[in-house]
This record gives sequence, C-alpha cells and structure tokens, in this order.
Amino acid sequence: MRVYLLIILVFSKLLFASECEMHLEKIQNDESRFTLILTHDKNCEVIMDEHTSKIVLILKTVDHNISEPKHSKKDNTPIDKLINLAKSKLGDSYVYAATGPDHFDCSGFVYYVFKENGVVIPRTSLLQSKSTKKLNRQEIKRGDILSFDTHDRKHINHSGIYLGNGKFIHSSSGKAFGVTISDLDKGFYKDKFRWGVRKRL
Repeated sequence: MRVYLLIILVFSKLLFASECEMHLEKIQNDESRFTLILTHDKNCEVIMDEHTSKIVLILKTVDHNISEPKHSKKDNTPIDKLINLAKSKLGDSYVYAATGPDHFDCSGFVYYVFKENGVVIPRTSLLQSKSTKKLNRQEIKRGDILSFDTHDRKHINHSGIYLGNGKFIHSSSGKAFGVTISDLDKGFYKDKFRWGVRKRL
C-alpha cells in the first residue's frame, strides 16, 4: 500500500524555512495500514483541507484585517486550553458514534473537548445546538460551538468549534475523514452554518 502525502510550505519573507521546521515519520501498523506523524515547532500550525486532501504547514501570523474580539491573557486561558486540546487531535480518524480519545464523530469530538475541560454538554449535534442562546455569525467568538445543516434539510446534523478568523475545527466524515480545520465563510460550509452557542468555561 502506497501512502501519498502532499505538504505545502508557505514561506514568509524568505525566513520561513528556518522559522518553521518539521519532521515527517511513517510507521507501519500492519500490512495494510500506516500512520504518518508530522511534528513541527511552536512557530508553525497545521491545517488540513478536507476538500483537497492537503495538509498545509504555515507560520503562525495574526491577520490584522480581520476584526476579532480581544481578550486579556487571563480571560483567554480557558479558551486557549480548550482550543489547544482540540488542535492536538488534528488527524485523528472519524468513527461514527465515537467520543475519543483517538476517534470521533462530529458531535463526539465537540463533546470530548468540552468534557476534558470540565464542561459537560449534550452528546448530539442537535441537542448541542439547542443547549443555550443561538448566536449569529457576527456574535460568535473563539471556543463557541458551531451548528450546521449539511444536507439542507432544516435539521442540525453537524457541529464544530470556532477558532476565530473564519476557521473552525471539527471531525469530518468527508475527504479528511477525521479531525480537520475548515473555512466557515467560504467553501462548502459557508451556506451550511446555521448558528453558534456558547458554553461557560
């Protein structure tokens, strides 16, 4: 079995190569299955694009053109902890009805991340979407739960966690077939997003 992995390196001011180093290791689990482990330094961030099946390694930057709510370092700590845990699961596989720690369905992923941060939320995407006041696109903040109707049937069937700057993390049953980061304001999910909800951390 051959495993192909396309990695795109985004350079910044020609210094990216020295500022963002990575290492890729392939481990053979059995005759038909391999595990690819990508490690990188703290200056980098991995984004998986489920629609192109690409893994993108980028230098962390702040987009000053996008207005996001500012928080003090103290206020950010619980949200950062939640988001860091979510990002640590990038690449973990999608398994229907699974709630972790290494395999998740969409709502199981959201449920796991919040539970590990001391917040118990409903198990399903539908009940998660009804757990608190509905928030529109302009009201959502980092760490909020996002609700989607991916089949356009007026029924919530998918959930994720908002990362800010128009990105969210979720466990997808699509091409990525696992935990990935997607765009909220363009592509497939732009017209599928319905509302967000906020849980106290």
